[in-house]
Amino acid sequence: MSEVDELFDIKNAYYTGNYQSCINEAQKLRTADSDLAVERDIFLYRAYLALRKYGIVRDEIGSESPALLMPLKTLAAYLSAGDGPKKDGIVQEMEKTMSGTVDASNTSLLLVAATIFVHEGNYESALRTLHAAPSDHLECTALRLQTLLKMDRLDLARKEMKSMQEKDDDATLTQLAQAWVNIAMGGEKIQDAYYIYQELIDKFGSTALLLNGQATSFLGQAKYEEAEAALQEAMDKDSNNVDTLINMTVLSQHTGKPPEVSNRYLTQLKDDHPSHPFVKSYVQKEQEFERMVKQYAVSTS
Repeated sequence: MSEVDELFDIKNAYYTGNYQSCINEAQKLRTADSDLAVERDIFLYRAYLALRKYGIVRDEIGSESPALLMPLKTLAAYLSAGDGPKKDGIVQEMEKTMSGTVDASNTSLLLVAATIFVHEGNYESALRTLHAAPSDHLECTALRLQTLLKMDRLDLARKEMKSMQEKDDDATLTQLAQAWVNIAMGGEKIQDAYYIYQELIDKFGSTALLLNGQATSFLGQAKYEEAEAALQEAMDKDSNNVDTLINMTVLSQHTGKPPEVSNRYLTQLKDDHPSHPFVKSYVQKEQEFERMVKQYAVSTS
C-alpha cells in the first residue's frame, strides 16, 4: 500500500487556489515529524503570499527558521517591493545565489528563484534553475511547463506534460498542466480543458483560479455568455484577483461593451497590480502609442 500523504488536502487546496482553506488545514495539522512540519509550513506561508499577506511571512520567518522556509521570506520581499531599486537588488541577489553552488534538494529555493525569474521575464534563467530540481518533483516540472508555454514552446511543454502523466496521472498538478497545454493547443483541445476544470471544481469546489481557467476555455471557444458567468462568480469570490480582472478586460472587448467598462478593470489593475507583467506591458504600449501620436502631430503641423 502506498503511504498516506498527510498534506494531501493542504497541497490540493493550494494548487486549486483555495488559499484560505490551505491555511486553515495547515493550522489544524499537528505532527511530531519535523520534516512534515516544515513542508506544511511551506504551503502555509505560500498561501499567505498568494493572499498578499506579506507581513505575516516577513514577521514569522526569521534567522532561526529552517533553510527550506528562508526563500519564502525573499519572495515576500520581492512581491511587496514594487518597482525600483529594492526589487532590482533582490533580483540581482537571487541571480548571484543561483549562479553558485545550490542545494538541489532545497526545492523551495528552486521554486522561489524560478518564480522571481518568470516574473522578470527571464525565462532562460527560470528553466536553468528548475533543471537542477529532482526529476520526481512534480511542482518543479509544472513550473517548467508553464515557463515553456510563456516562451511559446508548446512542443517542449507537451513533453513535460507527458513526463508528469508518467509520474502521477491523477495528481491535481498533472490535471492542471494538461488543461494549460490543451488551451495552448487550441481547437478541440480547448473543450477538453473545460472538462478538466469542471472536474476539479466538482471535486474541490470553485475558486477564482479554477473559474478563470474555465473562463479562458470559454473565451477560446467564443462562448462569451458562459465566460462572463464564470468570471462573475470569480469576481464574487475575489474582486481583486488579477487574472479575473485581466479576463474581464478581454471579455469586455470581445463583447463590445462600452469603453468605460474595460477602463474600470484596467484602472483597478494599474492601481492594485502595477508590477504585474500584463499591466507593465499594457502601460508600456500606452506610452509608446502616446509618443507616436506626438511624433505624428509634429510631423503634420
